[in-house]
Amino acid sequence: MISVNNAQGMLAFWIDIDEDYVLRFQEWHNFEHMAERINIPGILVGRRYRGFDDAPMFFISYETTESAVFGMQPYMERINNPTSWTREALSHFNNNIRNTYRLLACSGRQAPQEAPYVLIWRFNIINEETVEWFGSKLLPDLQTLPGVFRTRFFEVDEEISNIKTTERAIYGGGPKEQKYLAYFEIAQPNIHQSVEWKTAIQTTPHREKLANLKNIFEEVSWLEFAMYSPDVS
Repeated sequence: MISVNNAQGMLAFWIDIDEDYVLRFQEWHNFEHMAERINIPGILVGRRYRGFDDAPMFFISYETTESAVFGMQPYMERINNPTSWTREALSHFNNNIRNTYRLLACSGRQAPQEAPYVLIWRFNIINEETVEWFGSKLLPDLQTLPGVFRTRFFEVDEEISNIKTTERAIYGGGPKEQKYLAYFEIAQPNIHQSVEWKTAIQTTPHREKLANLKNIFEEVSWLEFAMYSPDVS
């Protein structure tokens, strides 16, 4: 058995769905698509979130033993042979972003039950020194705050992210320019607006380093559905 805390790769998907297709999309994703995905070797857990405010309607993540899982034969076989229901569902995707990531740093552990919210930052960094600081200094500091379960830092696996597939040809989405992703599992949707959070990121070294983050997108989503691989302990 594999522990989900050992996940080293992640596929992240941001999408809007045609309003009149949302219920049908949820049915497909719950009963066919995610069940199909988490039975692929190396995929440990899939989660679907609903976005608040200006965030995309859905944020979907699949965590894996390594990012290379999304380029291996079992996954490619499935993604290049979509079912008829999958073809139907993908035709209702809009404003799609799809990236494959490798884990750079992690602080904390998964919540005892699923964390009800996630805060996502997508961004670029202008120097390597800031990359090291983000994982070794900022994430551990933020993880100690009340209501923060686990903080993780990912980098895009560009080779895997750019693989052309049959499913991608249907929905037309792909990677965007942001190379890095921070993934905060949180107990409340407004933790990043708390005095404690703002105080932590405004300390002198953090404030100076955060100035090196560019093209930042920040979004909060709430957990709607999760499914684990039968191989996960």
